[in-house]
Amino acid sequence: MSNIVAIVGRPNVGKSTLYNRLTETRKAIVDDMSGVTRDRHYGLAEWTNKNFTVIDTGGYVANSEDVFEAAIREQVLIAIEEATVIIFMVDVTTGITDLDDEIASVLRKSKKPVLVAVNKVDNYQLQSDATEFYSFGLGEIHCVSSMSGSGTGDLLDEVAKHLEDDVEETDSLPKFAIVGRPNVGKSSMINALIGKDRNIVTDIAGTTRDSIHIHYNQFGHEFMLIDTAGLRKKTKVRENIEFYSVMRTIKALEEADVVILMIDAAEGIESQDINIFHLAEKNKKGLVLVINKWDVIEKDHKTAKAFEAKIHEKIAPFTDIPIIFTSVTEKQRIFKTVEAAVKVFENKTKKIPTSKLNDILLPIIEKTPPPAIKGKHIKIKYITQINASSPMFAFFCNLPQYIKEPYKRFLENKLREHFDFSGVPIQIFFRQK
Repeated sequence: MSNIVAIVGRPNVGKSTLYNRLTETRKAIVDDMSGVTRDRHYGLAEWTNKNFTVIDTGGYVANSEDVFEAAIREQVLIAIEEATVIIFMVDVTTGITDLDDEIASVLRKSKKPVLVAVNKVDNYQLQSDATEFYSFGLGEIHCVSSMSGSGTGDLLDEVAKHLEDDVEETDSLPKFAIVGRPNVGKSSMINALIGKDRNIVTDIAGTTRDSIHIHYNQFGHEFMLIDTAGLRKKTKVRENIEFYSVMRTIKALEEADVVILMIDAAEGIESQDINIFHLAEKNKKGLVLVINKWDVIEKDHKTAKAFEAKIHEKIAPFTDIPIIFTSVTEKQRIFKTVEAAVKVFENKTKKIPTSKLNDILLPIIEKTPPPAIKGKHIKIKYITQINASSPMFAFFCNLPQYIKEPYKRFLENKLREHFDFSGVPIQIFFRQK
């Protein structure tokens, strides 16, 4: 099960600053993405060997103050439902406001762990001022300064107590998650794949409340489909539908082996799609891009190539991804999507014999060695694949610290060229021989 830590609170209390600190300046951080629905942020983080996704629930201002406050309330409700731990952020310099009180009363009714983070506590005087936040009745308060970082380590220690350990999946069937923005055709895709004959599938309720695991066993392919399509429209504020779908997408993505990312052909690839793409890449998931509603696009023989080029530009540098153009309503190429996902899963779990790796790559490296640094020549002597759930390779050499990013990309391209890792992120490590 995935761990989601949501930072909630009214505007301008420092949620984004804390988010940036947790996902950028901590040593163990993997990556950070921003720009989902009016610059909402979510990123991958780690603390004391526990991985979690951090979500900053702030980030947009509607025209009317009332709508704005309603939106904040909605986001708190969604965070309570979907997050593992909630960090409720307040500002010591302004004290308790009506909106803080309102958020606190909602959080008091929740069954989720809530940690009150009192921000901007930069001296002893402010520490004594922070005690007024005990009146929320939410337990211990944590004095932090998201700007300087003081107190954030203790806060994260407390967060970690509520997180679940990463559990290795024992189920041997591949898991494919169909994700994408609302109304892109996810439900229709699943219905088209399953068909009318419901006795060939079993619906199993997923670990999260809304994602459904569907056992697919047709045409020689067997896998679990993770359906994230059933979005409960329980909110009146439209932006929160997007926010809710993002939280559920992250949960499905972390469970999956291969992520099938659906994009609306008419709208093209948008910031939320790109964020989900990069989150899947950083989580080392296989990826297939499905461009749905292709039947409604006016096209000639160059349209698909131009569309692909535009996508490659936005998802670079990881562009070795299968792209399938479909129309779910017309049943065009939907089974190609399944075949592409199965192939990507095979690529993700593929093991290359060490002798084959060395026979093919060492002559290429000899012909194009890493550039010499400070007169020192780098010699790569041996290559092996590391035993892991996604492709990882160790290159043993005399001076690993001198190999730069461009040469690393060159080696990745050669691995892809000779061994077909389409749709799968590759990790390369240089080790001392």
